[in-house]
Amino acid sequence: MSSVCTGVFALAQAGLLQNRCCTTHWKRTAELQKLYPRADVLADRLFVEDGRIITSAGIAAGIDMALALIQRHHGPLVAAKVAREMVVYMRRDAHHPQQRIYLECRAHLHPGVHSVQDWLTSHPAKKTRIEELAKIAHMSTRNLTRVFREVTGVSIQDYRTSLRLERASALMRNPDLTLKAVAGECGFADARQFRRVWRKAYQVAPSRMRKGLYPD
Repeated sequence: MSSVCTGVFALAQAGLLQNRCCTTHWKRTAELQKLYPRADVLADRLFVEDGRIITSAGIAAGIDMALALIQRHHGPLVAAKVAREMVVYMRRDAHHPQQRIYLECRAHLHPGVHSVQDWLTSHPAKKTRIEELAKIAHMSTRNLTRVFREVTGVSIQDYRTSLRLERASALMRNPDLTLKAVAGECGFADARQFRRVWRKAYQVAPSRMRKGLYPD
């Protein structure tokens, strides 16, 4: 069950917020806490989830809450597409975990770059040339390269590498897949290249991270 903005007062009156964390519009948090002292009202969140109850801070924060629920049920790419359709930025609550690279670098409204990001996310292992990506974006290769970095803060190659590493991280949870198999599924030339790129990104060999042996 969810509420948007001061709709949380209805949940509280129904007795659904006893011993639960929640939030509402910053102008009404003190009032909510005073009226319903058994609720744990948090004033510094866009939205708060506690068990099967999720509440948002305001009307706009209700959009963030809805996007988070879409991401949970349909994946980060769908959530990003919905956000773009609504002409809103993907925002995040520091206390609400979201998958990293799929939603990072999305705080822009450039349609061509979004199209390239969608393509790369859907085809992380495909060795797509910059000319092909430029056609997807309906831009010149030079303009795409410049604008992509300008609006995302990273190069196309770095973004693609991050997508591949994210996919590799998920695949490595399968103990039946060798590092060579993981590398092939993610578009790396071979296991050696995969190990090198992984170590550069995380300062630890993928085999050690797979065993839970993280660096100090």
